Amino acid sequence: MKAKLHTAVTRAKNNPVLRKTAQQMKPKKTIWGFLGVVLFFIVPDIIAFIWGADITAYAHTQMLQAPSHMMATWYEALIMLFEDGGSWVNLAIGFALLIWLFF
Repeated sequence: MKAKLHTAVTRAKNNPVLRKTAQQMKPKKTIWGFLGVVLFFIVPDIIAFIWGADITAYAHTQMLQAPSHMMATWYEALIMLFEDGGSWVNLAIGFALLIWLFF
């Protein structure tokens, strides 16, 4: 098992297509790259950890009173986004991308 994993890692390291793809995925070292990672990965999860239950309760009451289908859909999306609180996985991915951004 260990030998198979080592072989797979070695092949992945030496694969030029994988290297090029990883380089294209890496955020750019600009203020926009930094803000993109922070605003799309880290801030929403911090908000969800702190105010997730309050946002979900508010969206649920508003969804029941929504005047149009479009507004009800908006509140339903808010409920789906914040009902479970924050995601430690997304937060870890955000911090990993920040570390990758600077190294």
